Amino acid sequence: MADKLSLENLPDLLTVKEVAEILRVSPLTIKRWGKRGKLPAIRINSRGDRRYKKEAVLWLLGITQKTPSTEVPSAPSY
Repeated sequence: MADKLSLENLPDLLTVKEVAEILRVSPLTIKRWGKRGKLPAIRINSRGDRRYKKEAVLWLLGITQKTPSTEVPSAPSY
């Protein structure tokens, strides 16, 4: 990828190569993290290509995005 990836303009699903560039590790490390559950992969198409959710990658970077739809309402207190 010739252009630097901007965290603000990331697609919702990222390739192994894109995630490796963002986290500054090798693509093999990304695949290993997926197998260990550190960074879960989504398998797409018949070849089983891996994609990673942007939110998971940002979480690894220590960046969390709160959205109203993902917040769990607290139980009412009586």
